[in-house]
Amino acid sequence: MLKTLVAVATIFACGAAYADGANASGSVSADSDRYGIGKPIDNAAIARWNIDVSPDGRGLPAGSGTVAAGAKVFAAKCAMCHGKAGEGGIGDPLVGGAGTLTSAKPRKTVGSYWPYATTLFDYIRRAMPYNAPESLSADEVYSVSAWLLYKNGIVPEHTTLDARSLPRVKMPNRDGFIPDPRPGAL
Repeated sequence: MLKTLVAVATIFACGAAYADGANASGSVSADSDRYGIGKPIDNAAIARWNIDVSPDGRGLPAGSGTVAAGAKVFAAKCAMCHGKAGEGGIGDPLVGGAGTLTSAKPRKTVGSYWPYATTLFDYIRRAMPYNAPESLSADEVYSVSAWLLYKNGIVPEHTTLDARSLPRVKMPNRDGFIPDPRPGAL
């Protein structure tokens, strides 16, 4: 009971302190720093988190990668979960599945399901490898993307991907999604 009362009192005190430092619009006024909580964030700090890539390629970083380099990166950093050839293991399969989306057992892979090569890049960059997300360089992500697209028969073996070429890759399921007409939706 005492712990609950202390928690409620703390929340109340923080709310009162915030309300005291907020102006009529609800934003914190300039004198709110007197409470010693928080600090303004600078553009450099925001840039480290602002790594999203749009379907049209906006947000892609500088760099490039080849299918051959991607095979090496995949073998070293991805195959332990996704299988030697991307067939799946403890991680999802990434290769194959073409033509299965309308079947009784669809296989959602890079080649069968993903609508944009740029969102493949974005996902790998943010979330992979599972044990060390965001640890791959831009060149490594371009390379792994190239290798996966090659293994799925989407790009030729001697492909080099970069910020200009990746958005031009036409994925087999690009037209398989229904656009969201709501304002602000992609």
